[in-house]
Amino acid sequence: MPAKKTKTSKAKKEFPRPKAQRTEPYWKELNKVIDPELNIGLVDLGLIYDIDVRKDGSAVVVMTLTTPSCPVGPQLISDVEDKMLLQKDIKKVCTEIVWDPFWSDEMVDPAIKAMIWGD
Repeated sequence: MPAKKTKTSKAKKEFPRPKAQRTEPYWKELNKVIDPELNIGLVDLGLIYDIDVRKDGSAVVVMTLTTPSCPVGPQLISDVEDKMLLQKDIKKVCTEIVWDPFWSDEMVDPAIKAMIWGD
């Protein structure tokens, strides 16, 4: 049976920052999804809030966008889902877009922020 995507849902919920080693490979893979406007990986940008991989092969990626009207939002969501579905143990992906907390440049990885903006 081929892997499939689920529709993007919008949900407001609390979430932890990156989980321990159990999901580390997924965080690394999702950082390969590059925001075309900023040329920075989504994890380094702080756009990926949580990754929950379940035993049944489904995964939920909780993320945000830089703005609600982000012109590349649909493409980024599709790229995240496609990247997750390339993982051998993932059969289905649901992407939840959340706006709380609202993204700010404070969420950018400090090393990347210093390199790009000199902060």
